Amino acid sequence: MSRVKGNIAEEKACRYLIELGHTIVERNFYARFGEIDIISSKDDVLHFVEVKSGEDYELAIQNITPTKLSRLIKTANVYMKKNALDVTFTFDAVIVTPNEIAIVENITL
Repeated sequence: MSRVKGNIAEEKACRYLIELGHTIVERNFYARFGEIDIISSKDDVLHFVEVKSGEDYELAIQNITPTKLSRLIKTANVYMKKNALDVTFTFDAVIVTPNEIAIVENITL
């Protein structure tokens, strides 16, 4: 996916999360392990969000591989240490397709 399409998907995902009551804390947090697309907060829970887009839901969600999830977890740990945070957190995905946006909460390996 091109960076332009990725940026559009991330913008849509941010608007969607805000509609769900999230506050966007940070976007595109980089560490040596990888990147977290969106970090948001809702009800005292920190959400580390991976945004995936595609022509349909199945194609998009298949791009969340064990390797990608492992990098997300490592990068989130860096973020938590860097900011001295000891809070409840979860790993989520926002799937963006031409016809819908959906959140998958608490993704795991």
